[in-house]
Order: sequence, then structure tokens, then C-alpha cells
Amino acid sequence: MKKEHNPDNNTSEKLDSKNDTTPNINEQVSEDESKKKPEENKKTSEEIILELEDKLTRSFAEMENQRRRFEKEKEEAFDYGGFTFAKEALSLLDNLERSKKILENDESLKNSEALKKTIEHFEIINKDLISIFSKNNIKPIETLNKKLDPNFHQAMMEIEDDQKEPGTIIQEIQKGFTIKDRLLRPSLVGVSKKTDNKDKKSEKNIEN
Repeated sequence: MKKEHNPDNNTSEKLDSKNDTTPNINEQVSEDESKKKPEENKKTSEEIILELEDKLTRSFAEMENQRRRFEKEKEEAFDYGGFTFAKEALSLLDNLERSKKILENDESLKNSEALKKTIEHFEIINKDLISIFSKNNIKPIETLNKKLDPNFHQAMMEIEDDQKEPGTIIQEIQKGFTIKDRLLRPSLVGVSKKTDNKDKKSEKNIEN
């Protein structure tokens, strides 16, 4: 008996043969990469070391910057942490000074022993407070006979005085303070100014 010829078998054989001859894309890529020089495929040891050194240097620099920021914030918190409290505490000095002036201006107490003893006690308390503030780096600002400094003084009025240079502090209205190198509150002061020439001219005209 003759074998039957199956046309499908021929077709499958042809396809298989074509598949065998078709080049594999992955094999081509691997061959192309293998043809490349080693220098093109990977970095040299020196380049890798230099990159690592650069990364380490940057990391250490960042760590140092963070450490410095932390130290600065810690110092400021320690030095100025009581800034608000110190500013509020100054009202004690203000109240003592006001009470002292009220008593001194009281006609019924003038020249009395009670007034003298009370004023003495007020002055002792005032000195003690100033001493406590000074131990905590809170110090009064010098004012009288000093030139006006906007960083520490606030002029509240001008007073005519030909004996002083214009801008000289001749009256202290409220004492100012600093805490370390920072202004706690400015001194309220009165400064000198030259006598107005118009007033002098008007006086001369009246005399004439």
C-alpha cells in the first residue's frame, strides 16, 4: 500500500527549517556586547574609588553642617531661652520705681521717718533685683550724657540745652536692658537740642 502524502507535514517541515535558520535576536545582542571593549562596559577601579571618596566627603560635610546647626540652636536656647521671662520681670523694677515716686510726691508723707525707711527698703530691693539680673547677663543700658544710639535708645522728647551737644541724652524716662549681646528693651530717653533761634529773635524784638 502506498503511503498517503500529507501536505501539512511538508508545511510544518518547511517552517521548522526556516525557524532553524532565523538568527536569534538575544544571541546577537549578547555577541555585540561581548565584542565591546571592557572599558566601555564597566568603570575602572580608580573611577569607582574616586566616586566613593566624593560621596563620603559630601556625607561628612552634611553631617558637620547639621552638627553646627544643632550646636547653635542649643546655645541660643540656653542663652536666650528665658528672654520672654526676663522681659516680663523688668516690670517689677518699673513698679518699684513708680511706687517710690508716688510716695515721694505724697505731701502727707514728706520728710517723715516712715517715708525714709520705706524708700530705703525700696532701694535695697531694687539693688537686689539688678544684682540678680546681672548674674543672669541682664544688664542696664547706660544713658545719661551718652550720644543717642538707635540700637539701644529710643528718644521720646527733645529738651533745649545749649550746654550739651545736640542728640546727647540728658533724661532717662525708662531704663533699658540687654541680655548678653541682645537688646531686651530700649531705654526711653530725652535728648538735648539747640535753643530755637526764632525764639531768641522774637525776644530781641520785644526788648527793642
